[in-house]
Amino acid sequence: MAFNYQRIIIKIGSNVFTQENGLPNLERIAHLVEQIAAIKKQGKEVILVSSGAVASGRSLITISEKYDAIAARQLLASIGQVKLINTYSHLFEQFDILCSQVLVTKEDFRDRMHYLNMKNCLELLLQHQVIPVVNENDVVSVTELMFTDNDELAGLIASMLNAQALIVLTNVDGIYNGDPKAPDSAVIEEVKDSVVDFATFVSSGRSQFGRGGMITKSTMSQKTAQLGIAVHIANGTRNNILTDVLENNVIHTRFIPNKTASGKKKWLAHSEKSATGTVQVNDGAKIALISAKATSLLPIGITKVLTDFKKGDIIKLIDEKDKLIGLGIAEYSADKAKERIGQKNQKPLIHYDYLYLQG
Repeated sequence: MAFNYQRIIIKIGSNVFTQENGLPNLERIAHLVEQIAAIKKQGKEVILVSSGAVASGRSLITISEKYDAIAARQLLASIGQVKLINTYSHLFEQFDILCSQVLVTKEDFRDRMHYLNMKNCLELLLQHQVIPVVNENDVVSVTELMFTDNDELAGLIASMLNAQALIVLTNVDGIYNGDPKAPDSAVIEEVKDSVVDFATFVSSGRSQFGRGGMITKSTMSQKTAQLGIAVHIANGTRNNILTDVLENNVIHTRFIPNKTASGKKKWLAHSEKSATGTVQVNDGAKIALISAKATSLLPIGITKVLTDFKKGDIIKLIDEKDKLIGLGIAEYSADKAKERIGQKNQKPLIHYDYLYLQG
């Protein structure tokens, strides 16, 4: 049975984009573009999250050994980003499709205004039948500002745009229940809503060119599937892979989506690293929050304000054992929250609409 998705995020990893010598695999990219064009012609919306700026830069310039890895990456990414988008532009043009470049940093997801501006821009591009090509802005993103990898970025874009599916292309057939090279290992074809600890059997080895191993892919996929978005991890080096995944006739790993969440909650779900403040709540508040009934966080349930925050910041909620139970947007500052700890009849610190609880 084929999957009938209307809005699809396709993520092309550096290990699919790049040849063994570190240069772009133009033949493979052209084949993927041809499949994306065919999907688009069916009236579906496609957003492409593509690695490859550094590899594209490497095809144009040789950099001296005296520069450190970050400087080299910035130089190659800056030159390569032009080449990368020109490659896509030229290939899509052959199918009368326009593509656009969207470069993002982690900061764009931390700030609600940036987030909404980016979302509006992407929606506008889709309305005009344009394929956005999204990539991390490696020129300004260094170390702590970086996404874990483009898998994390693809998950964020999928939840931002309420996509029905995210297809992650890598250089293996999916997530294996052991070492992919071992003869008795097999692809896990379906992951349902139970939380699996992939670290127990996924090798943490990384591809030669990418930052993200299978463990990051698995964690991101679970989080995205919990937000109601199907995730497919498949082998982008195979011919017709995108068509085959959508027709459901190739072995790969599919994370089955479960509950859906509101747009704001989807944004919050991916915001743990962006949280500025931390608030500890008592067991009574924890039980109320995780019950089926919609509940806001009131000051009476707060035991401690552990780190400062301003109104509008994302804050973490932890229980009395210091375990993270959720994230939310503060309705007022840490100073006001401290004054109101344990008090009745006070305005909620986090309104239910701006509260995301760990599944």
